[in-house]
Amino acid sequence: MYWYQQPPRNSLKLIVSSTSWRYSSYEDGYSEAKFEVNRESSNYSLMTIKNVTPQDEATYFCATSGH
Repeated sequence: MYWYQQPPRNSLKLIVSSTSWRYSSYEDGYSEAKFEVNRESSNYSLMTIKNVTPQDEATYFCATSGH
């Protein structure tokens, strides 16, 4: 499971990837303290953005992989 952020007029950036229900790998500049991911099953994921500020304005995308 993958979560992406696309700020206005900018390219898509990977925030976090999750290869199992309990393990998430964050990209540089992102952390669980800000972007909390809960994954209750193989086909369900919820990302919560904590302490939202104007800099968090973006479109957020979730994607999955069959691999």
